[in-house]
Amino acid sequence: MEAGAVNDDTFKNVVLESSVPVLVDFWAPWCGPCRIIAPVVDEIAGEYKDKLKCVKLNTDESPNVASEYGIRSIPTIMVFKGGKKCETIIGAVPKATIVQTVEKYLN
Repeated sequence: MEAGAVNDDTFKNVVLESSVPVLVDFWAPWCGPCRIIAPVVDEIAGEYKDKLKCVKLNTDESPNVASEYGIRSIPTIMVFKGGKKCETIIGAVPKATIVQTVEKYLN
């Protein structure tokens, strides 16, 4: 299962108003590490499809949300729950690190 896409226009509705926790992958097409982590985010989207929403935000196309959340380096993954940012992971980290972070917000 592939993670969905969000942008400046859909972020509030899809992420902040979600009834389940949301993992947001901030990325850009020119970013090598972003391409490494993308399939990992897709895997997590499949494994947690009923408990977690996974989306990707292209920082080149949606600079407003990226600057609102202070994204300075990509890839950056943020976990949102109940409309609030709970946690930030910066860089291409192992899948286990992302899963461990996500698990904290699933209950």
